[in-house]
Amino acid sequence: MLKYRITQHQLLTDIRIKLLHLHQLLLDTERIHYEQIHGRVSNVELLQLAIDSDRFAWLHRLSESIVQIDELISSDEAIASEEIATLIADVRILLTPDEAGNDFAMKYDAALQRNPDVVLAHADLNVVLATK
Repeated sequence: MLKYRITQHQLLTDIRIKLLHLHQLLLDTERIHYEQIHGRVSNVELLQLAIDSDRFAWLHRLSESIVQIDELISSDEAIASEEIATLIADVRILLTPDEAGNDFAMKYDAALQRNPDVVLAHADLNVVLATK
């Protein structure tokens, strides 16, 4: 049982790390695109934009997934394998690019087209998601 919990914790931690990396790349991509139109912004301004701006709002769904993983990792309760399977399925669905899909899917598709590092991070995360 302990080994199973450690394996679950490690899987969630691996997914979290990959999601954080992807989130950072997407934020950087949006920043570059934003700055091309509006001029340079400081890190403080970027944080404010990430919180309040409609342009960055699509990234909130990814942030919510990261928070959900954080809550699972920090919980003292055992995590049901169905809960992990649901989380993985939700992340897979979220990270399905679609130029004709919902707001996240369209903007994610555009980010994949603009930034090869996003493509690599996407592939890297899919490897971890496929281990479950």
